[in-house]
Amino acid sequence: MRIFAPNHVVAKSRFWYFVSQLKKMKKSSGEIVYCGQVFEKSPLRVKNFGLWLRYDSRSGTHNMCRAYRDLTTAGAIAASKCRRPAVKQFHDSKIKFPLPHRVLRRQHKPRFTTKRPNTFF
Repeated sequence: MRIFAPNHVVAKSRFWYFVSQLKKMKKSSGEIVYCGQVFEKSPLRVKNFGLWLRYDSRSGTHNMCRAYRDLTTAGAIAASKCRRPAVKQFHDSKIKFPLPHRVLRRQHKPRFTTKRPNTFF
């Protein structure tokens, strides 16, 4: 079972909550052998993550899909599985973003100059 939690105390608590729903089992009749963090295989590559949830509201049970783009699973799916156009627009491998307000760093800036600095290129 993979549980997403901010720390190991909350993770253990959520584990017993879900196990008690799935099986007739309580915390007093079971034991957690190991609780550890799962690390990402390639943490420097941007990936798409999709979550399918099912939740209960006052009007009934609903299924929901969320798509996230992130470096790690804990922080957020293959590009073909993404459904939302807001996430799909970043799937270009040669994507470029404008740099609207570039200011020269102090070490590269001349001490005296005859023109005003131009920060918009």
